[in-house]
Amino acid sequence: MAPALAQQQLILPSRGDMPSTRDDILGRYLHLRDISKGLHEGVLKSISGDALLNHARRLGLARGKTLLLDDMEKMYYVYDLAIYTAPPDRSRAIDRYAKAARFEAQSDERLMLEAMCGSQFAILCIEEDHDVAGLIATDIIRNAKVWLLDVGLESSMDAGQLIATRLLTPGPFSMTAGVSVPFELEMLAPVCALLPRRIGDSKLNRIAEDRRFAEAVYKVGLAGGVMDRLAYLDLDDRGE
Repeated sequence: MAPALAQQQLILPSRGDMPSTRDDILGRYLHLRDISKGLHEGVLKSISGDALLNHARRLGLARGKTLLLDDMEKMYYVYDLAIYTAPPDRSRAIDRYAKAARFEAQSDERLMLEAMCGSQFAILCIEEDHDVAGLIATDIIRNAKVWLLDVGLESSMDAGQLIATRLLTPGPFSMTAGVSVPFELEMLAPVCALLPRRIGDSKLNRIAEDRRFAEAVYKVGLAGGVMDRLAYLDLDDRGE
């Protein structure tokens, strides 16, 4: 049974000391995004092929030791689960990596690594364009406003559309961890059906904290042809 969604008026956090121009804000975002890409690549090097195959099988992207892919970008969903989720009796790959990493306390690398460790899986409802850069969205799981910076989503999503993604929040704005799923409320029922009964009948905020929620969203999205509805866009692709 899909849970009901609460409605609540919330206040967007202030922008703090962020630069005020679009170019400066996007420059900061792109700098942090490049760092996050390097960190993700570093974490992936510590994950075994068997672990990746296990996640691929659970998403229906592998049979035995054979990957069943018509688009290699689908592997990003496997990488996301391998990096950010783990059974209760095991540590997450991102936490193991962070424990061994040696970055300066005030460095942007440490800032992004902490944001990755504190990531949250969210379902966002796009509200409007931010007045300078990015989008304003509502995290319908936590009833919280989000300032989302993502070049591709900014150019392709309209008000009222839903998207499921893992959020990294290194400051006043949030960014995605790398993958997103166009979402519809009708997907909640099949998503919850893939979860254990005691979890699937819970409130949405409790469901989202379970590691299997993201896996279920990805599985339902991939089965529905999610990759046909997504386009990954970098700043250079827009001629900016």
